[in-house]
This record gives sequence, C-alpha cells and structure tokens, in this order.
Amino acid sequence: MRSLGANMAAALRAAGVLLRDPLVSSSWRVYQPWRWKSVAAAAAATTETAQHAQGAKPQVQPQKRKPKTGILMLNMGGPETLGDVHDFLLRLFLDRDLMTLPIQNKLAPFIAKRRTPKIQEQYRRIGGGSPIKIWTSKQGEGMVKLLDELSPNTAPHKYYIGFRYVHPLTEEAIEEMERDGLERAIAFTQYPQYSCSTTGSSLNAIYRYYNQVGQKPTMKWSTIDRWPTHHLLIQVVNRGDPYPQEVSATVQKVMERLEYCNPYRLVWQSKVGPMPWLGPQTDESIKGLCERGRKNILLVPIAFTSDHIETLYELDIEYSQVLAKE
Repeated sequence: MRSLGANMAAALRAAGVLLRDPLVSSSWRVYQPWRWKSVAAAAAATTETAQHAQGAKPQVQPQKRKPKTGILMLNMGGPETLGDVHDFLLRLFLDRDLMTLPIQNKLAPFIAKRRTPKIQEQYRRIGGGSPIKIWTSKQGEGMVKLLDELSPNTAPHKYYIGFRYVHPLTEEAIEEMERDGLERAIAFTQYPQYSCSTTGSSLNAIYRYYNQVGQKPTMKWSTIDRWPTHHLLIQVVNRGDPYPQEVSATVQKVMERLEYCNPYRLVWQSKVGPMPWLGPQTDESIKGLCERGRKNILLVPIAFTSDHIETLYELDIEYSQVLAKE
C-alpha cells in the first residue's frame, strides 16, 4: 500500500506540472487515434452510449466557484447492482480495443447473456455490487483538494468519473465537462501501467466522442496515461502492447525497495474464454507452490487503485478456496 500511495502522490505531482505548464493543442491530443487501437466502436455500443448520454445525471460535487480545470478519472468501472451486470458485460465484450471476436456484434450479446448469472453470483458474494465508484469518488475528492493547494492558478479543480462499461460512461463525463465550461481537462487513467486494452480503450472513447459529435473540444486536453497486473490476451501482446514489460518493471522496483526479503513471482489473473492469455495463471501457481510445500502465500495485487471484483472475489474468495483445497 505504501508503494501505491507513492504512485498516486507522484501522479498528482505530475498533474500539477501539467497544470502549470502550457498545455498542448487539443486538436493533437483528441483528433489522433492512439496507437494499437481500432478507431470504430461497435455500432450497438455507440448507439446505446448516445441514448444514455442524453439523460445522464451530473456528477454532483460541492463547488463554490465555477471549475477551471477538470480531471477525468478513467477506468473500466463495475456494476453497482446485480441488475447492472448484464449491460456491463455487454459493453465489455463489444469493446474491440479489449478483445476482437468474430462477428462481435452478434457474439458479444450471446456471451454477455450466458455469463451474467455466474458474474451476478460473484458480485452477490462481495455485497451485491462493485465499490469502485465509491472509492474513485473518495480518491477524486482528495485529489482535487490537494491540487487546489498545489496549483492555485488552475483552481478550482473538479474531478469527473469516466467508466468504459458502466455509468457514468466516459462520454457522459465529457458532456458534463463541456457544459461546465472548463479551460483545461486532464485525462487521468486509473490503470498504473499502459495497455491498449485498458487506458487505450478509454482514450479512444474520448477520440470517438468528439469525432461523432463533429466538433472540437472547447477545453485544452492533456493526458496522464500511465500511472493492473491484469491478464492480457497473447494477441494483444504480439501486436506490441507494452503492458507486460511495464508490469514487470513495477514488480522489480517494489521488490528492490523491499530488498528482496522473500521469494516472489509475477502471476496473472482474470482469464476469460478459450483464447491464449499471459501466464502463469494465479490458481496454477498456487497449486504448484503447494505441491512444493509452500503454503504460506501472500497475494498482492500489484497496482489496482481500488478494490473491485478482481480483488474482493478472485483474490479474497476464489483463490483462498484454491489454497484451502491444497
């Protein structure tokens, strides 16, 4: 947790530098597709997004003055209720930046419907929904308070939550930012290491929004694009995604700081479907360690910025059951 706090503090200091320095032209930041990503979203996803964006509720925060700088906190999000699970999965499987499936517009709804009961049960076991929005809001409140102190010239600051697969969606957040009349906007990814399937997907959502509405942004955009050890498809790695190297570098620095006090191994979680993913998988590694007589195991999610289904269910419940059986 100390290293995570240091990472957040460093990111905030970087935000302060971005705010104090002259910002680049918004046209370069927003009107160029990011590397490795598909430019077009699935038709069903864009239509659904546009419909929900019309009636999106503003993200309420106490503001004494009109905000001058907005920080868009980008993340995948998580369903707040069991009823939100299906739509969350549908948007996820429709995202071509995350995964490319044959006849994706037809296959994604089928997969989402089939997986919904299982995923709903997982969320039921962690309290009925994801806490990621709650934690993101708390982090955002602390962040803007600190930024107001660090960079008074760009204050007041206001945070906005932009999720990819649940409300408030990234597109909804951008609409609110435009209505607020901000001078500056910072796209602040909540994924500490860059991947085209996570940070890249969110940045592409910003690009597609302005491309679809057919207008240039009224605010100047900057990005903080690095800041999970999340499983990644081999096909994504093979097209040059830097994610595995950045995660490995993070692990190396953490263990260096701890003076290599214990044996360690980088493993991966959240494999979905039959396609090849990065390995070794966490459950297989646990079994292998137990077979060698190692039964005191500490699982550390190396760089998630808040608890969600992958920490509260996979680590706390699923993998503890794997260990108990061994």
